[in-house]
Amino acid sequence: MCDWARDGTGGAHLGRYEPYDAAVLDLGLPELDGISVLRRWRSAGVKVPVLILTARDGWNDKLEGFRAGADDYLTKPFRMDEVILRLRALIRRAAGHATPLLNCGELELDTAHDRFTLSGQPLRLTAFEHQVLEYFIHHPNRVISRSELADHLYGADSSQDYNSLEVIVSRLRRKLGPERIKTERGRGYRLEAP
Repeated sequence: MCDWARDGTGGAHLGRYEPYDAAVLDLGLPELDGISVLRRWRSAGVKVPVLILTARDGWNDKLEGFRAGADDYLTKPFRMDEVILRLRALIRRAAGHATPLLNCGELELDTAHDRFTLSGQPLRLTAFEHQVLEYFIHHPNRVISRSELADHLYGADSSQDYNSLEVIVSRLRRKLGPERIKTERGRGYRLEAP
């Protein structure tokens, strides 16, 4: 799920109160510039990985961005594939993974190619199944509440649809085997190696 803000004030608010995996920040925002937004996030303790995406390519601009707390800096023109790869790398490293391959037992996600395999065989997943499993594998062995998962999938502005989450998790269990995704009663789900 992706949210966007029209101006720096809205972006500062969203980044402070919504649990994002990563943020893409432009420096030339109206009302409040991107550096000020980033400084507000960092002073408020927001640890989300931030990729600055801007036309400002001067060394001083880059230096100011990194000093404000940016994790990466990319100047225009750019290829969208590069933006996606950099975001995946930021998310992966924020979760403590150094390589593009994430594993939970025989389940593997190749983040460079955005593909799951189980015991070396490709997994055929719907878009929502892929998103749920990707969130789980970035947080293996951690209990993830239904509300956290719904916020990740549908965003904060959507009504939370727990029934569809149950269906997606059920389908994933059929594809992965029931022992991989555990239900913690009253708490949520946990991905673990069998």
